[in-house]
Amino acid sequence: MSEPVPPPLTPPLPQRLLAEFVGTLLLVCAVVGSGIMAQHLAAGNVALMLLANTVATVCILYVLIQTLGPISGAHFNPVVTAVFGAANGLSWGLRLAYVGAQLSGALAGVVLANLMFGHAPLELAQQVRGGPPMWLAELLATAGLVFVIGRSCARTAPALVAAYIGAAMWFTASTSLANPAATFGRMFSDSFAGVAPASFPALVLAQVAGGLLGALLLRALRAPTLSSQPMP
Repeated sequence: MSEPVPPPLTPPLPQRLLAEFVGTLLLVCAVVGSGIMAQHLAAGNVALMLLANTVATVCILYVLIQTLGPISGAHFNPVVTAVFGAANGLSWGLRLAYVGAQLSGALAGVVLANLMFGHAPLELAQQVRGGPPMWLAELLATAGLVFVIGRSCARTAPALVAAYIGAAMWFTASTSLANPAATFGRMFSDSFAGVAPASFPALVLAQVAGGLLGALLLRALRAPTLSSQPMP
């Protein structure tokens, strides 16, 4: 008989928290940095700015999920941590630690992006993203993100999540923030990618509601158990 294969070792918590910090840092840095670069190069063409921002976001998401997923699960998003934390063996206390790493990573990411382009380390964004259409967009974007993650496996998640976010940046009115940590960081960039502080609370509430909706949709569409399948 062949010997049983031991289960994969879970990386230690400090390593997982570092992965969440670094991943969120690079994600927000890419989103904000590409937004600033697009403003410099697009001569006011908003469609071109959004296209540049989308390409950078899609590429960095794929890379980060592929490289850091095996370490921390590549959440980079408090809603994702709240919904899928149990599946990753995270207690609520550990989920709060993940969220702390994500928020601090988002802040560090926006500081780096600002400094690279000669801006003040922290600015207050002027880009207003409020009102019912934006809130509906964030609810839809976040629900879709949770659904896509829940229907993905480790092999397909990098491409599926990156592709969904790339599409949602164009089909939602809010350009698919879908992430409270990234939304928090983007308050401190007065650029195309910024989010005015006054817009933050309602956007996050919409994202949380979207996470709950996505989780409910996953539950409704989960595969039936053997006992629930109809008898022949």
